[in-house]
Amino acid sequence: MSDITKLVQDLKQSLLYQKQLGLEWVPKGESKKGGSEKPKTLEEIRAEIGDCKRCRLCEGRKNIVFGVGSPKAQLMFIGEGPGRDEDIQGEPFVGRAGQLLTKIIEAMGLKRSTVYIANIAKCRPPENRAPLPDEAATCIPFLHQQIETIKPKVIVCLGSVAFQYLLETDQKISAMRGQWQEFRGIKVMPTYHPAFLLRNPDAKRPVWEDMKKVRDLLQKT
Repeated sequence: MSDITKLVQDLKQSLLYQKQLGLEWVPKGESKKGGSEKPKTLEEIRAEIGDCKRCRLCEGRKNIVFGVGSPKAQLMFIGEGPGRDEDIQGEPFVGRAGQLLTKIIEAMGLKRSTVYIANIAKCRPPENRAPLPDEAATCIPFLHQQIETIKPKVIVCLGSVAFQYLLETDQKISAMRGQWQEFRGIKVMPTYHPAFLLRNPDAKRPVWEDMKKVRDLLQKT
């Protein structure tokens, strides 16, 4: 069994455990009582998170990095977790990778304030490592709620960690980037993380091709 396959299986088991604890995502138009239920506001979701101590990541964080942008965004970007700059400022994608993401957004003819940006994990993992399966499973129900509230037309997964955790897959980002996927009825575009682009400038061109697909889809809807 590959490490990624085991990671995905661990995530599924952890999600089941979280559901048993009551931390579950309620699909649009459904509730536990079988009726309709209005999605929570972003403010209500943030209040539910509180001063979160649900996993070990709370031990080293300075700030919970909830998300930023328009609550009515048609486009949502999801990364893996906060880095040092994000932990200090309490906002996702504000370091060098974030500055590059902002340039990509502007090149698409959009503004950072009109999209929504969030992460799989809302607290910084030590040494900027990827979130572990149990950490992701603890945090991802809140991300699901954010997605349900915002109702974006397109989600862009930035990097393999965001792509694999959100879609519960062990597919590699190198094989899947640029190919439309779907998450609960929402179009998903997997692409490389801006931090990867800083290390591998040649990858900027394929990412831009991915973003043009996203831009074209948004313009048609």
